[in-house]
Amino acid sequence: MFDPGSRYFAMTTYTATRGDGREVTAVRLPLSFAVQPMGYHRRLFGQRLDHIAQLYLNDATAFWRLCDANGSVVPDALAAHDLIGIPPKG
Repeated sequence: MFDPGSRYFAMTTYTATRGDGREVTAVRLPLSFAVQPMGYHRRLFGQRLDHIAQLYLNDATAFWRLCDANGSVVPDALAAHDLIGIPPKG
């Protein structure tokens, strides 16, 4: 269902019943683990997290790992950060 590089890849699912009686399958939210950054990147004007993830992690879709390394729940929360902590590869 999810790409192996996704933060949701190994997460379990559960079934919930909506107010209208329909059942839907949902994915449990992954827990974010504190990761010690291996270094920092000074963000250039207009530089997006997917660009930084590609540069350091060789995977543009791994921007969520940058969020985890910086204690950010959502990517937009890093928009005001000039320094982005870079997690170790792997």
